[in-house]
Amino acid sequence: MRHNKNFNHLGRQAGHRKAMLSNMASSLILHKRIETTVAKAKAVRQFVEPLVTKSKEDTTHSRRVVFSYLKQKEAVTELFRTIAPKIAERPGGYTRILKTGFRLGDAADMCIIEFVDFNEAYTLGITPAAASESKPKTRRSRKSAAKKTDAVEDATVVEGETKKAAPKAPKAPKATAAKAAAPKAAKKTNVGKKM
Repeated sequence: MRHNKNFNHLGRQAGHRKAMLSNMASSLILHKRIETTVAKAKAVRQFVEPLVTKSKEDTTHSRRVVFSYLKQKEAVTELFRTIAPKIAERPGGYTRILKTGFRLGDAADMCIIEFVDFNEAYTLGITPAAASESKPKTRRSRKSAAKKTDAVEDATVVEGETKKAAPKAPKAPKATAAKAAAPKAAKKTNVGKKM
């Protein structure tokens, strides 16, 4: 029985598991976001959060302790130079796990694990709706949206222009111009049809 045994071995032996967690933590630190399975993401979160807490105090001892876990100079440097100052006032919870669905090959539960302070969409206060204001999500055709933007552009007034500016010449209707340019269509005949 495995009562109260809360350690996930991830189907690997100890050396392989430590190396995998070290590599994944280094990738997370260098890239700020990685995609993996939910089980591995939870294991990486347990692995990396104490290291981030350790990086708040930039001493030789803490750098050596973190290096003994990560074993990559670039990751340790990135952790102490860019990540530690940004999360200095955060008391914990440096990462978030966002589930993304299931993997196509084996239906494993996939997710994205990322640093909370390095996601610009969340940290700058930009809501997803405000970010996508340029493209309205409607079921109507885009032609009506283009007409609205043209009308708005015509209505805007540039500073320095006087109100006595000459009115713009009316535009020719597009439908008549298209008819004039298009050649005449051939007459329909009943050739080849059975009567």
